[in-house]
Amino acid sequence: MTKQMLLAAVLAGGMALAGCNKTPEPPKTETESGANGDVVTASSNPSVGGAEMLPTKTIVENASASPIHKQLVAAIKQAGLAETLSGPGPFTVFAPTDEAFAQLPAVQRDGWMRPAQKTVLAGILQYHVVPGKLTAADIEAKIAEGKGTATFKTADGQDLTATMSDGHILLTSASGNKAIVTQGDVNQSNGIIHVVDAVLLPKM
Repeated sequence: MTKQMLLAAVLAGGMALAGCNKTPEPPKTETESGANGDVVTASSNPSVGGAEMLPTKTIVENASASPIHKQLVAAIKQAGLAETLSGPGPFTVFAPTDEAFAQLPAVQRDGWMRPAQKTVLAGILQYHVVPGKLTAADIEAKIAEGKGTATFKTADGQDLTATMSDGHILLTSASGNKAIVTQGDVNQSNGIIHVVDAVLLPKM
């Protein structure tokens, strides 16, 4: 074997060995941009009721996929707010679960769904919406700045009060009833959802 052939064989073997020993790169995480330009990953978004919540979908699309928000979605559609909450926003939505709606007297809950009560229903749902995107950390920071209390102006025009209770965000409505944020920071393409355990009632 000539020197040239021997050298070629050694180089080829070295390249093959280097290829075998190359450390594989970790898989890249797919990212999406939200309405505010925030970069979020699908894996960073919690599931709701066992259903995957995609940060590339709107509030209405994700709520419709949630098995524990059927009553809320039906109410949004009945009140004519589906188009609004599918818009660019951004919106912060405190989303009552089906169990939260079940706590209400049936006559009250069913009465809101009547066509004649559409305006009333729309006002109640808008009371669960705060314009802009507020993460749980944002809300907690506002509470700290307010020395234990923060007040937010809802899309209904009334105030919603937030405090802390045993490490959870506690919301108190204008009419005095309360709701706990049981799951926060579910990112949407047009805002954010925080799941709550009660329907917040504005002053009528």
